[in-house]
Amino acid sequence: MIRYRKMTPQDVEAVHAIEVESFPIPWSLDSFHYEMRVNPYAYYIVAEDDAGTIVGYCGMWIVIDSAQITNVAVTEKARGQGIGEGLMREAMRVAKEHNAEMMSLEVRVSNEVAQNLYRKLGFQDGGIRKGYYTDNHEDALVMWVKL
Repeated sequence: MIRYRKMTPQDVEAVHAIEVESFPIPWSLDSFHYEMRVNPYAYYIVAEDDAGTIVGYCGMWIVIDSAQITNVAVTEKARGQGIGEGLMREAMRVAKEHNAEMMSLEVRVSNEVAQNLYRKLGFQDGGIRKGYYTDNHEDALVMWVKL
């Protein structure tokens, strides 16, 4: 069974390892430390398995009445088990709890699996950010949902 909880500074190294495994240009360890210790708008959720191992995470910034997903990833071996959906549902719940009225994110235009998940959760297409991703200059699809 997967348990979702708020990320703590002690989780940074495990989350960073998932980040490195998941993205061509991962955030630095220092970036996650900054998110946990300094950024007042940051809220991160981790997914833990029965053994207490972190198998996924989702980060967002909640500013006034809006939540922006910063990153979401699941370990390669735990993918396809609904953990990403669980993380997103928990992020949406927390954002609502913090009085956010809408949530947005960017996703690679080629990432149809993620786009399908976001649409399942009610996200709508909001536009294209040309050349958004620095590794290959791929466009990002902006998606949003009213909470």
